[in-house]
Amino acid sequence: MAEFVYPPVIGAALTAFRALDVRIEIIGAEHIPAEGGAVLVSNHISYLDFLFAGLGAYRGGKRKTRFMAKDDVFRHRISGPLMRGMKHIPVDRTDGQPAYETAVRALKAGEVVGVFPEATISRSFMLKKFKTGAARMAADSGAPLLPVVLWGTQQLWTKGRPKTLTKRHVPVTIMIGEPIYLGPNDKPVMVTRKLRAAMTEMLDRAQREYPAKPSGPDDTWWLPAQLGGTAPTLEVAEAEDEAEALAKAERRAARG
Repeated sequence: MAEFVYPPVIGAALTAFRALDVRIEIIGAEHIPAEGGAVLVSNHISYLDFLFAGLGAYRGGKRKTRFMAKDDVFRHRISGPLMRGMKHIPVDRTDGQPAYETAVRALKAGEVVGVFPEATISRSFMLKKFKTGAARMAADSGAPLLPVVLWGTQQLWTKGRPKTLTKRHVPVTIMIGEPIYLGPNDKPVMVTRKLRAAMTEMLDRAQREYPAKPSGPDDTWWLPAQLGGTAPTLEVAEAEDEAEALAKAERRAARG
């Protein structure tokens, strides 16, 4: 089924991007493995990141990435059939083990599995703390980690901002780093630190080389505070995430 569903979805996305003149630049496509399993690890700054990260792998090597995503998306009447058709992997946040085991099986079968190690969108647009799941999957499957950094996607649709899916001429950088192969004695915590350090360097380069600048003082929201933008700092963003998580927990408790 995925072989029939995946290409038309990619084609539809590319058609929409061309209509909006989204200026996509893919750097490092030669790092996409031609075959075999790989854990594609991407930063997370937009609701559209799975499209762009998946596009990097598809254009770079015709690889179809099976992203791990919260199961709510699979229950949606529109996105659900598409997500299932493309063989993405639903994650129950109350019990993630079944999804983890499904991902490892897919990796052993030679699939590319996509992971967002920050778990949620970064409001600061900088890298948050990484969970160790990607490194553990790589260790359990024998597949390499494939670091991917996106920049510019936050201008289209991100957390706490209105959708701007009709915004034209937005540059989007998709940067793919060298695969990270794990040795038999590598510990997931240390591998995760190495992965995050590599992606921090990649993100810094993507930001420095990004061709667009804010159009004026009211257009600095998409730039990190450390680059002179008005996005929240990592510390402020973390506090906002904690407040949001607490509010959600209270609503669930109230519903019984």
